[in-house]
Amino acid sequence: MQIAVDVMGGDNAPACNIRGIHQALTDFPHIRKFLLVGDSEIIKRELDHIEPSMDESRLELVHASQTITMTDPSSTALRQKKDSSITVAAGLLKNNQADALVSAGHTGAAVAATVVKTRTLEGIERPGIAAVMPTSTGSSFLVLDVGANVDCKPIHLAQYALLGEAYSRYILRTPEPRVGVLSFGGEDQKGNDLTKNAFKLLKQMPINFIGNIEGHDLFTNDIDVVVCDGFVGNVMLKACESLARTMTQILKNRMRKSPVRMAGAFLSKNAFRELKELTDHEEYGGAPLLGINGNCIIAHGSSTPKAVRNAIRVAAEMVENRVNEHILAKVSSIDWQQLATD
Repeated sequence: MQIAVDVMGGDNAPACNIRGIHQALTDFPHIRKFLLVGDSEIIKRELDHIEPSMDESRLELVHASQTITMTDPSSTALRQKKDSSITVAAGLLKNNQADALVSAGHTGAAVAATVVKTRTLEGIERPGIAAVMPTSTGSSFLVLDVGANVDCKPIHLAQYALLGEAYSRYILRTPEPRVGVLSFGGEDQKGNDLTKNAFKLLKQMPINFIGNIEGHDLFTNDIDVVVCDGFVGNVMLKACESLARTMTQILKNRMRKSPVRMAGAFLSKNAFRELKELTDHEEYGGAPLLGINGNCIIAHGSSTPKAVRNAIRVAAEMVENRVNEHILAKVSSIDWQQLATD
């Protein structure tokens, strides 16, 4: 197995990406080679600072002279920077030189580059970014799309259900994933045109579709896969991230108000650590871009070495569990034209 890493992507690149690869080298000996994509001279200088030194027999540097920054516009970045690290890395995926790609860089550029280079899986119209979210019981559920496509058709949400169902079943190990549409009411007739028409398609499909899901149902362990358009999904994801940070800061501030509270916090430190692990994006590694003809994990822009290491872990799991093969089998079993006319 070979994993390509966009070393120049992310707010903390290239240092955190290389340190994440360093951790992965030790933790995942089954990954035969890591392809480090980016400016070779910069990467070499960074490698010289790593202690202990890395096993260079499992490293291959792939030069890319340009980098797409977080401020570059998605609409023009790929055209203006044809030798960017994410474009070169996506090319490795296309040519089967890499089994999977990991990038903490510009999300729009990562989506565009992989779609242009690899295309989508046969039968899939649009890819979707899936985010793993925690529940109150310690389990997790999947939300997609969270940013690949802000404008969707009902067929896209129906196909997101298949993408998410396969990921939930084979990566999150959910035996019979429960699938729902994010809406503002549980009744069949509630929602907008997009969700109501998607509902009609989903209830005819060979999945465990349980209907509409409201916002207050998301974190209750009553759902395994939630589908929505990328605009709604991204707003929800960013709001949840901000709320988690805010609640953590409020709790810290309140705990510091008295010695008794601080003593209580010390006695509860294991519980707080477990809570952090459940809600920390570092633990999940990154979000899979599902529906492309390849395996791609999009890590958070502010990823730490630990987050990069875990993104590599998830990428390897996608390869090992042949998620795309399972998606293709499900997609090919459905007569989409007939489904749309029923």
